Amino acid sequence: MPHRRRLLPMPISISNRPWLRAGLIVAASAALTALGLQLYGPAPVELPTAQVERRDFLRTVRSRGELKSAESVQITAPQTPDLQIVELAENGNPINAGDIVVRFDESSQEDALIERQTQVRQVDSEIEQAEAEHAITDERNEMFIMQATYNVERAGLEASKQEILAEIEAEKAKIDVTIAEGELTKTETTAEASDMSQAADIERLMERKGKAQRDLNLSRTYLRSMVLRAPADGIVHILPNNRAQGSFGTARPPFQEGDTVWTGAAIAEIPNLESLRVEFRVDEVDRGRVDEGHETRIRVDAVPDVVLSGSVSWLSPIATLVFNRLPPEKNFPAFAELDEIDQRLRPGMSTTVEIIVQRIEDVLVIPSKASAQIDGKPTVFVQDGAGYRRVPIEVAATNGAEIVVSDGLQEGDVIALENPETSGGRTL
Repeated sequence: MPHRRRLLPMPISISNRPWLRAGLIVAASAALTALGLQLYGPAPVELPTAQVERRDFLRTVRSRGELKSAESVQITAPQTPDLQIVELAENGNPINAGDIVVRFDESSQEDALIERQTQVRQVDSEIEQAEAEHAITDERNEMFIMQATYNVERAGLEASKQEILAEIEAEKAKIDVTIAEGELTKTETTAEASDMSQAADIERLMERKGKAQRDLNLSRTYLRSMVLRAPADGIVHILPNNRAQGSFGTARPPFQEGDTVWTGAAIAEIPNLESLRVEFRVDEVDRGRVDEGHETRIRVDAVPDVVLSGSVSWLSPIATLVFNRLPPEKNFPAFAELDEIDQRLRPGMSTTVEIIVQRIEDVLVIPSKASAQIDGKPTVFVQDGAGYRRVPIEVAATNGAEIVVSDGLQEGDVIALENPETSGGRTL
Protein backbone atom coordinates (compact mmCIF):
# COMPACT_ATOMS: atom_id res chain seq x y z
CA MET A 1 0.00 0.00 0.00
CA PRO A 2 1.23 3.39 -0.76
CA HIS A 3 2.09 5.49 2.33
CA ARG A 4 -0.16 8.60 2.86
CA ARG A 5 1.53 11.75 4.07
CA ARG A 6 -0.19 13.71 7.03
CA LEU A 7 -0.68 17.50 6.49
CA LEU A 8 -0.12 19.80 9.59
CA PRO A 9 -1.85 23.33 9.92
CA MET A 10 0.32 26.30 9.02
CA PRO A 11 0.94 28.89 11.85
CA ILE A 12 -0.92 32.27 11.40
CA SER A 13 1.38 35.26 11.07
CA ILE A 14 -0.01 38.63 12.29
CA SER A 15 2.59 40.44 10.34
CA ASN A 16 1.18 38.92 7.23
CA ARG A 17 -2.40 40.06 8.11
CA PRO A 18 -2.60 43.85 8.99
CA TRP A 19 -6.40 43.86 9.26
CA LEU A 20 -6.20 41.39 12.10
CA ARG A 21 -3.72 43.56 13.97
CA ALA A 22 -6.00 46.64 13.66
CA GLY A 23 -8.97 44.69 15.01
CA LEU A 24 -7.04 43.57 18.06
CA ILE A 25 -5.98 47.16 18.81
CA VAL A 26 -9.59 48.47 18.62
CA ALA A 27 -10.79 45.66 20.89
CA ALA A 28 -8.12 46.43 23.45
CA SER A 29 -8.98 50.16 23.45
CA ALA A 30 -12.67 49.48 23.97
CA ALA A 31 -11.90 47.19 26.87
CA LEU A 32 -9.69 49.81 28.53
CA THR A 33 -12.36 52.53 28.04
CA ALA A 34 -15.04 50.34 29.60
CA LEU A 35 -12.77 49.59 32.53
CA GLY A 36 -12.08 53.35 33.05
CA LEU A 37 -15.76 54.25 32.99
CA GLN A 38 -16.48 51.44 35.44
CA LEU A 39 -13.78 52.62 37.85
CA TYR A 40 -14.12 56.43 37.64
CA GLY A 41 -17.43 57.28 35.87
CA PRO A 42 -18.04 60.32 33.60
CA ALA A 43 -16.76 63.78 34.53
CA PRO A 44 -19.31 65.43 36.85
CA VAL A 45 -21.32 68.43 35.59
CA GLU A 46 -20.80 71.73 37.43
CA LEU A 47 -24.06 72.56 39.23
CA PRO A 48 -25.24 75.94 40.60
CA THR A 49 -25.09 75.98 44.38
CA ALA A 50 -26.18 78.11 47.33
CA GLN A 51 -25.16 78.35 50.95
CA VAL A 52 -27.51 77.76 53.86
CA GLU A 53 -27.97 81.12 55.63
CA ARG A 54 -29.13 82.00 59.12
CA ARG A 55 -31.17 85.20 58.98
CA ASP A 56 -34.69 86.60 59.18
CA PHE A 57 -37.30 85.01 56.93
CA LEU A 58 -39.86 87.32 55.35
CA ARG A 59 -43.29 86.81 53.87
CA THR A 60 -44.08 89.71 51.55
CA VAL A 61 -46.76 91.08 49.26
CA ARG A 62 -45.49 92.69 46.06
CA SER A 63 -46.95 95.60 44.12
CA ARG A 64 -45.91 98.15 41.54
CA GLY A 65 -46.08 101.83 42.44
CA GLU A 66 -44.89 105.33 41.62
CA LEU A 67 -43.05 108.03 43.52
CA LYS A 68 -45.15 111.12 44.18
CA SER A 69 -44.83 114.18 46.34
CA ALA A 70 -47.26 114.59 49.21
CA GLU A 71 -46.62 118.34 49.14
CA SER A 72 -46.33 120.15 45.84
CA VAL A 73 -47.28 123.44 44.22
CA GLN A 74 -49.27 123.09 41.02
CA ILE A 75 -48.92 125.52 38.16
CA THR A 76 -52.37 125.84 36.58
CA ALA A 77 -53.61 127.70 33.53
CA PRO A 78 -55.28 131.03 34.36
CA GLN A 79 -58.89 131.90 33.55
CA THR A 80 -57.89 133.35 30.23
CA PRO A 81 -59.26 132.48 26.78
CA ASP A 82 -57.18 131.25 23.84
CA LEU A 83 -54.15 129.98 25.74
CA GLN A 84 -51.27 128.45 23.79
CA ILE A 85 -47.92 127.48 25.31
CA VAL A 86 -44.93 129.15 23.64
CA GLU A 87 -42.33 128.51 26.36
CA LEU A 88 -42.14 125.67 28.89
CA ALA A 89 -39.50 124.80 31.48
CA GLU A 90 -37.71 121.51 30.87
CA ASN A 91 -39.05 118.54 32.79
CA GLY A 92 -36.88 117.44 35.72
CA ASN A 93 -34.69 120.54 35.77
CA PRO A 94 -34.02 122.55 38.95
CA ILE A 95 -35.78 125.92 39.09
CA ASN A 96 -35.53 128.96 41.33
CA ALA A 97 -38.34 131.06 42.74
CA GLY A 98 -39.37 133.65 40.16
CA ASP A 99 -38.12 131.71 37.13
CA ILE A 100 -40.53 131.25 34.22
CA VAL A 101 -42.32 127.90 34.19
CA VAL A 102 -44.87 128.59 31.43
CA ARG A 103 -45.28 131.44 28.95
CA PHE A 104 -48.39 131.71 26.78
CA ASP A 105 -48.84 133.46 23.44
CA GLU A 106 -49.48 137.13 24.28
CA SER A 107 -50.38 138.43 20.81
CA SER A 108 -54.16 137.97 21.03
CA GLN A 109 -54.29 139.54 24.50
CA GLU A 110 -52.14 142.46 23.36
CA ASP A 111 -54.54 143.05 20.44
CA ALA A 112 -57.51 142.90 22.83
CA LEU A 113 -55.80 145.37 25.17
CA ILE A 114 -55.24 147.87 22.37
CA GLU A 115 -58.85 147.52 21.21
CA ARG A 116 -60.22 148.10 24.71
CA GLN A 117 -57.96 151.07 25.31
CA THR A 118 -59.40 152.57 22.12
CA GLN A 119 -62.93 151.91 23.36
CA VAL A 120 -62.22 153.70 26.64
CA ARG A 121 -60.78 156.72 24.82
CA GLN A 122 -63.77 156.77 22.46
CA VAL A 123 -66.25 156.80 25.35
CA ASP A 124 -64.25 159.53 27.10
CA SER A 125 -64.47 161.59 23.90
CA GLU A 126 -68.23 161.06 23.67
CA ILE A 127 -68.62 162.14 27.29
CA GLU A 128 -66.63 165.31 26.69
CA GLN A 129 -68.71 166.08 23.59
CA ALA A 130 -71.98 165.48 25.44
CA GLU A 131 -70.92 167.67 28.33
CA ALA A 132 -70.01 170.48 25.91
CA GLU A 133 -73.37 170.20 24.16
CA HIS A 134 -75.15 170.14 27.52
CA ALA A 135 -73.35 173.31 28.58
CA ILE A 136 -74.54 175.10 25.43
CA THR A 137 -78.09 173.87 26.01
CA ASP A 138 -77.99 174.99 29.64
CA GLU A 139 -76.85 178.46 28.64
CA ARG A 140 -79.62 178.70 26.03
CA ASN A 141 -82.23 177.56 28.56
CA GLU A 142 -81.00 180.08 31.09
CA MET A 143 -81.31 182.81 28.47
CA PHE A 144 -84.85 181.70 27.66
CA ILE A 145 -85.76 181.75 31.34
CA MET A 146 -84.29 185.22 31.77
CA GLN A 147 -86.22 186.42 28.74
CA ALA A 148 -89.44 184.90 30.03
CA THR A 149 -88.89 186.36 33.48
CA TYR A 150 -88.32 189.75 31.96
CA ASN A 151 -91.51 189.44 29.96
CA VAL A 152 -93.45 188.55 33.08
CA GLU A 153 -92.05 191.51 34.97
CA ARG A 154 -92.75 193.86 32.09
CA ALA A 155 -96.29 192.58 31.71
CA GLY A 156 -96.81 193.03 35.45
CA LEU A 157 -95.59 196.58 35.22
CA GLU A 158 -98.02 197.32 32.44
CA ALA A 159 -100.85 195.74 34.38
CA SER A 160 -100.11 197.86 37.43
CA LYS A 161 -101.02 200.92 35.39
CA GLN A 162 -104.59 199.66 34.95
CA GLU A 163 -106.03 202.23 37.38
CA ILE A 164 -105.05 205.00 35.08
CA LEU A 165 -105.62 203.17 31.81
CA ALA A 166 -108.79 202.52 30.06
CA GLU A 167 -110.64 199.38 31.08
CA ILE A 168 -109.90 197.60 27.80
CA GLU A 169 -106.22 198.29 28.02
CA ALA A 170 -106.21 197.08 31.60
CA GLU A 171 -107.73 193.71 30.65
CA LYS A 172 -105.26 193.39 27.82
CA ALA A 173 -102.38 193.98 30.20
CA LYS A 174 -103.67 191.25 32.55
CA ILE A 175 -103.83 188.80 29.63
CA ASP A 176 -100.24 189.63 28.69
CA VAL A 177 -99.14 188.88 32.25
CA THR A 178 -100.83 185.48 32.15
CA ILE A 179 -99.22 184.69 28.80
CA ALA A 180 -95.79 185.73 30.02
CA GLU A 181 -96.13 183.63 33.14
CA GLY A 182 -97.14 180.64 31.01
CA GLU A 183 -94.11 181.10 28.79
CA LEU A 184 -91.89 181.26 31.86
CA THR A 185 -93.35 178.05 33.25
CA LYS A 186 -92.93 176.36 29.86
CA THR A 187 -89.33 177.52 29.59
CA GLU A 188 -88.51 176.29 33.10
CA THR A 189 -90.16 172.94 32.41
CA THR A 190 -88.21 172.61 29.16
CA ALA A 191 -85.00 173.42 31.01
CA GLU A 192 -85.73 170.79 33.67
CA ALA A 193 -86.50 168.16 31.03
CA SER A 194 -83.31 169.04 29.24
CA ASP A 195 -81.35 168.64 32.47
CA MET A 196 -82.88 165.20 33.03
CA SER A 197 -82.11 164.13 29.48
CA GLN A 198 -78.56 165.35 29.80
CA ALA A 199 -78.13 163.45 33.07
CA ALA A 200 -79.46 160.28 31.43
CA ASP A 201 -77.07 160.70 28.50
CA ILE A 202 -74.13 161.18 30.85
CA GLU A 203 -75.18 158.17 32.94
CA ARG A 204 -75.44 155.99 29.83
CA LEU A 205 -72.03 157.13 28.65
CA MET A 206 -70.55 156.55 32.09
CA GLU A 207 -71.94 153.02 32.07
CA ARG A 208 -70.31 152.44 28.71
CA LYS A 209 -67.09 153.85 30.05
CA GLY A 210 -67.31 151.62 33.13
CA LYS A 211 -67.77 148.54 30.99
CA ALA A 212 -64.95 149.58 28.68
CA GLN A 213 -62.71 150.23 31.70
CA ARG A 214 -63.55 146.84 33.20
CA ASP A 215 -62.77 145.16 29.89
CA LEU A 216 -59.51 147.07 29.77
CA ASN A 217 -58.58 146.01 33.29
CA LEU A 218 -59.50 142.43 32.43
CA SER A 219 -57.25 142.57 29.37
CA ARG A 220 -54.42 143.84 31.53
CA THR A 221 -55.04 141.00 33.98
CA TYR A 222 -55.06 138.50 31.11
CA LEU A 223 -51.82 139.94 29.80
CA ARG A 224 -50.15 139.73 33.21
CA SER A 225 -51.23 136.08 33.49
CA MET A 226 -49.47 135.10 30.26
CA VAL A 227 -46.34 134.30 32.27
CA LEU A 228 -46.46 131.79 35.14
CA ARG A 229 -43.44 131.83 37.46
CA ALA A 230 -42.17 129.40 40.07
CA PRO A 231 -43.38 130.37 43.56
CA ALA A 232 -40.49 128.49 45.22
CA ASP A 233 -37.25 126.66 44.52
CA GLY A 234 -37.55 123.05 43.41
CA ILE A 235 -37.66 120.62 40.50
CA VAL A 236 -40.09 121.10 37.62
CA HIS A 237 -42.37 118.17 36.90
CA ILE A 238 -44.42 118.60 33.70
CA LEU A 239 -47.82 116.91 34.03
CA PRO A 240 -49.65 114.81 31.41
CA ASN A 241 -51.92 116.55 28.91
CA ASN A 242 -55.18 114.71 29.51
CA ARG A 243 -56.67 116.02 26.28
CA ALA A 244 -53.76 114.99 24.06
CA GLN A 245 -54.26 112.13 21.62
CA GLY A 246 -51.99 109.23 22.60
CA SER A 247 -51.52 105.69 21.38
CA PHE A 248 -53.93 103.07 22.71
CA GLY A 249 -52.67 101.55 25.95
CA THR A 250 -49.99 104.19 26.54
CA ALA A 251 -49.87 107.02 29.04
CA ARG A 252 -50.89 110.52 28.01
CA PRO A 253 -47.94 112.63 26.84
CA PRO A 254 -46.87 115.60 28.97
CA PHE A 255 -47.63 119.18 27.99
CA GLN A 256 -45.26 120.65 25.43
CA GLU A 257 -44.72 123.91 23.61
CA GLY A 258 -47.45 124.57 21.05
CA ASP A 259 -50.21 122.87 23.05
CA THR A 260 -53.52 124.68 23.49
CA VAL A 261 -54.49 124.82 27.16
CA TRP A 262 -57.90 125.06 28.77
CA THR A 263 -58.73 127.21 31.80
CA GLY A 264 -57.63 125.61 35.06
CA ALA A 265 -55.51 122.87 33.45
CA ALA A 266 -52.71 121.60 35.72
CA ILE A 267 -49.62 122.05 33.55
CA ALA A 268 -46.73 121.47 35.94
CA GLU A 269 -45.94 121.03 39.58
CA ILE A 270 -42.99 121.87 41.79
CA PRO A 271 -42.86 119.07 44.36
CA ASN A 272 -41.32 119.18 47.79
CA LEU A 273 -38.71 116.42 47.42
CA GLU A 274 -38.60 115.95 51.18
CA SER A 275 -42.22 114.75 51.09
CA LEU A 276 -41.79 112.00 48.48
CA ARG A 277 -43.82 108.84 49.06
CA VAL A 278 -44.81 105.77 47.06
CA GLU A 279 -48.37 105.44 45.85
CA PHE A 280 -49.32 101.85 45.01
CA ARG A 281 -52.26 99.45 45.00
CA VAL A 282 -52.90 96.25 46.94
CA ASP A 283 -54.67 93.43 45.11
CA GLU A 284 -58.00 92.29 46.45
CA VAL A 285 -56.63 88.84 47.37
CA ASP A 286 -53.88 90.41 49.52
CA ARG A 287 -55.98 93.05 51.27
CA GLY A 288 -56.54 90.90 54.37
CA ARG A 289 -52.78 90.38 54.85
CA VAL A 290 -51.70 94.03 54.58
CA ASP A 291 -52.29 96.70 57.21
CA GLU A 292 -51.10 100.19 58.01
CA GLY A 293 -47.73 100.20 59.77
CA HIS A 294 -46.33 97.17 57.94
CA GLU A 295 -42.69 97.51 56.93
CA THR A 296 -41.89 97.98 53.25
CA ARG A 297 -38.84 97.49 51.07
CA ILE A 298 -38.89 99.68 47.98
CA ARG A 299 -36.79 99.36 44.85
CA VAL A 300 -36.77 102.23 42.35
CA ASP A 301 -36.32 101.22 38.70
CA ALA A 302 -34.19 104.28 37.93
CA VAL A 303 -31.96 103.77 41.02
CA PRO A 304 -31.42 99.99 41.09
CA ASP A 305 -28.51 100.05 43.54
CA VAL A 306 -30.64 101.26 46.47
CA VAL A 307 -33.28 99.46 48.54
CA LEU A 308 -35.37 101.99 50.47
CA SER A 309 -37.06 101.16 53.75
CA GLY A 310 -40.41 102.54 54.79
CA SER A 311 -43.86 101.63 56.05
CA VAL A 312 -47.46 101.57 54.91
CA SER A 313 -48.87 104.92 56.05
CA TRP A 314 -52.37 104.64 54.55
CA LEU A 315 -54.49 101.86 53.10
CA SER A 316 -57.89 102.62 51.63
CA PRO A 317 -60.79 100.77 53.26
CA ILE A 318 -62.70 100.93 49.97
CA ALA A 319 -61.76 99.09 46.79
CA THR A 320 -61.52 100.88 43.47
CA LEU A 321 -62.12 99.50 40.00
CA VAL A 322 -59.32 99.57 37.43
CA PHE A 323 -60.63 99.30 33.86
CA ASN A 324 -57.46 98.12 32.16
CA ARG A 325 -59.06 94.80 31.30
CA LEU A 326 -62.43 93.06 31.32
CA PRO A 327 -63.76 92.30 33.82
CA PRO A 328 -62.25 95.29 35.69
CA GLU A 329 -59.88 94.57 38.57
CA LYS A 330 -60.52 95.52 42.19
CA ASN A 331 -57.69 96.83 44.32
CA PHE A 332 -57.02 99.14 47.24
CA PRO A 333 -54.99 102.37 46.93
CA ALA A 334 -52.19 102.75 49.49
CA PHE A 335 -49.28 105.04 50.45
CA ALA A 336 -45.83 104.07 51.74
CA GLU A 337 -43.71 106.67 53.55
CA LEU A 338 -39.92 106.54 53.11
CA ASP A 339 -37.57 106.48 56.11
CA GLU A 340 -34.86 108.32 54.14
CA ILE A 341 -34.96 110.31 50.89
CA ASP A 342 -32.27 109.62 48.30
CA GLN A 343 -31.31 112.82 46.47
CA ARG A 344 -31.58 111.01 43.13
CA LEU A 345 -35.28 110.32 43.55
CA ARG A 346 -37.77 112.25 41.45
CA PRO A 347 -41.59 112.21 41.26
CA GLY A 348 -42.94 109.87 38.60
CA MET A 349 -40.26 107.18 39.00
CA SER A 350 -41.62 103.61 38.92
CA THR A 351 -41.09 101.39 41.95
CA THR A 352 -41.53 97.85 43.21
CA VAL A 353 -42.96 97.69 46.72
CA GLU A 354 -42.55 94.67 49.01
CA ILE A 355 -44.81 94.79 52.06
CA ILE A 356 -43.46 92.61 54.88
CA VAL A 357 -46.52 90.85 56.32
CA GLN A 358 -44.59 88.28 58.44
CA ARG A 359 -41.06 88.11 59.88
CA ILE A 360 -39.51 84.95 61.44
CA GLU A 361 -36.22 85.87 63.10
CA ASP A 362 -32.94 83.92 63.18
CA VAL A 363 -33.79 80.81 61.12
CA LEU A 364 -32.07 78.73 58.44
CA VAL A 365 -33.15 79.82 54.98
CA ILE A 366 -32.54 78.21 51.59
CA PRO A 367 -33.86 78.92 48.06
CA SER A 368 -37.05 77.05 47.23
CA LYS A 369 -35.57 75.62 44.03
CA ALA A 370 -32.93 73.75 46.07
CA SER A 371 -35.62 71.42 47.46
CA ALA A 372 -37.16 68.49 45.59
CA GLN A 373 -39.79 65.96 46.55
CA ILE A 374 -38.14 62.53 46.70
CA ASP A 375 -40.09 59.57 48.08
CA GLY A 376 -42.71 62.01 49.33
CA LYS A 377 -40.26 64.03 51.44
CA PRO A 378 -38.61 67.42 50.81
CA THR A 379 -34.98 66.68 50.07
CA VAL A 380 -31.85 68.66 49.25
CA PHE A 381 -28.46 67.62 47.94
CA VAL A 382 -25.59 68.72 50.18
CA GLN A 383 -22.13 69.03 48.72
CA ASP A 384 -19.77 66.39 50.15
CA GLY A 385 -16.32 66.46 48.65
CA ALA A 386 -16.56 66.03 44.88
CA GLY A 387 -20.18 64.86 44.98
CA TYR A 388 -23.57 65.44 46.61
CA ARG A 389 -25.56 63.40 49.10
CA ARG A 390 -29.25 63.32 49.75
CA VAL A 391 -30.47 64.99 52.93
CA PRO A 392 -34.16 65.00 53.90
CA ILE A 393 -35.26 68.27 55.52
CA GLU A 394 -38.11 69.59 57.67
CA VAL A 395 -39.84 72.67 56.18
CA ALA A 396 -41.19 75.14 58.73
CA ALA A 397 -42.38 77.89 56.36
CA THR A 398 -42.16 79.04 52.76
CA ASN A 399 -42.96 82.17 50.78
CA GLY A 400 -42.61 80.72 47.30
CA ALA A 401 -39.03 81.93 46.80
CA GLU A 402 -37.42 80.74 50.04
CA ILE A 403 -37.84 77.94 52.58
CA VAL A 404 -37.31 77.90 56.34
CA VAL A 405 -35.55 74.64 57.34
CA SER A 406 -36.13 73.47 60.90
CA ASP A 407 -34.12 70.22 60.70
CA GLY A 408 -31.62 68.49 58.41
CA LEU A 409 -29.19 71.30 57.57
CA GLN A 410 -26.60 73.47 59.25
CA GLU A 411 -25.58 77.06 58.60
CA GLY A 412 -22.90 77.19 55.91
CA ASP A 413 -23.84 73.94 54.17
CA VAL A 414 -23.48 74.16 50.39
CA ILE A 415 -26.48 72.76 48.55
CA ALA A 416 -27.21 72.16 44.88
CA LEU A 417 -29.86 74.28 43.18
CA GLU A 418 -30.54 71.45 40.71
CA ASN A 419 -31.05 67.74 41.24
CA PRO A 420 -27.63 66.15 40.47
CA GLU A 421 -29.26 62.80 39.79
CA THR A 422 -31.05 64.27 36.78
CA SER A 423 -28.55 66.99 35.83
CA GLY A 424 -25.41 64.92 35.47
CA GLY A 425 -23.87 65.73 38.84
CA ARG A 426 -22.05 63.17 40.95
CA THR A 427 -23.95 61.68 43.88
CA LEU A 428 -22.60 59.62 46.73
